[in-house]
Amino acid sequence: MSSPIAEVVPQSLCAREPRVPADRLVAEMVPPPRFDSVRFDTYVPDPKQPSQSEAVTVLSAFAAGLGGATASGQGRKRWFGGRKPAAPAGPRGVYLDGGYGVGKTHLLASLWHATPAPAEQKAFGTFVELTNLVGALGFQQTVRTLSGHRLLCIDEFELDDPGDTVLVSSLLSRLVEAGVALAATSNTLPGKLGEGRFAAADFLREIQGLSAHFLPLRIDGDDYRHRGLPEAPAPYDDEQVTKAAYATPGASLDPFPALLDHVARIHPSRYGALTEGLTAVCLTGVKPVDDQSTALRLVVLADRLYDREVPVLASGLPFDRLFSDEMLNGGYRKKYFRAISRLTALARDAKPLVRQ
Repeated sequence: MSSPIAEVVPQSLCAREPRVPADRLVAEMVPPPRFDSVRFDTYVPDPKQPSQSEAVTVLSAFAAGLGGATASGQGRKRWFGGRKPAAPAGPRGVYLDGGYGVGKTHLLASLWHATPAPAEQKAFGTFVELTNLVGALGFQQTVRTLSGHRLLCIDEFELDDPGDTVLVSSLLSRLVEAGVALAATSNTLPGKLGEGRFAAADFLREIQGLSAHFLPLRIDGDDYRHRGLPEAPAPYDDEQVTKAAYATPGASLDPFPALLDHVARIHPSRYGALTEGLTAVCLTGVKPVDDQSTALRLVVLADRLYDREVPVLASGLPFDRLFSDEMLNGGYRKKYFRAISRLTALARDAKPLVRQ
């Protein structure tokens, strides 16, 4: 009788040590694979939430308005009537505020695709990826690199510490002065950024400066990932997960605690490269994450897996029990709920990998 475990030995995320050169970080600032083909006309607004349809209308007009001008001064004559105008008055960007799962990233990626400019004049990345870019290139080089863009899209905009507040405030101000249009998504209104994470009142000027760059656009609704869908499958046992990993070419297999230790030693800017080429991630022994630093790294990893549509098959605790009640009620609760939502969707995608 042949072994139920097939021929292919799964990969291990813990054995991967990706290195990502700075120029690759810039080149990869495009919508992730999950959002390659999204457009405004593929967004399906909830008829019970008129703000969703309104968002499509506003963003379509915003994209059309970016058509005849480039940043770094070129084309400004058409916009403002002078060769060397002062920075434009009023908001120079749009800010999509709403709960997780209402389609904000779909809309942001649709805006990127709809903006009539070459791909090299548009940048798309998460807030974490933007701050990582500054870390890789340095502030001045980041300003020079992005100043030639027509549009910068920032997904999951959030301020986690005072340093980010000052850094991003300065960066976006310089880019707006160069004529770069901005668009961002977040679960937090711009005037409330940083609340519950650090002494935001001490950085009120920077936060207000950030807020001034954006016209807030509220998007209401329920998490579409669970709209009318069954509950996520319960975790499997270790043997089922292991068999599925061996039977799935391109899958990885790791103990969950070992993976947490591994990602703690890797900069989050490399999590995309860490998951590159995987067809599935199989994890054994999922348990609660009690350290906030580790939990926030897991949030970033979940985002990269979701962006790349990599199914996640796991044993141990279900994903809705990853984070403690204290975490789910703390300053980072929206990040944790987003991670739970996305991991739940990926767990549902992994169900066909298990042979019944």
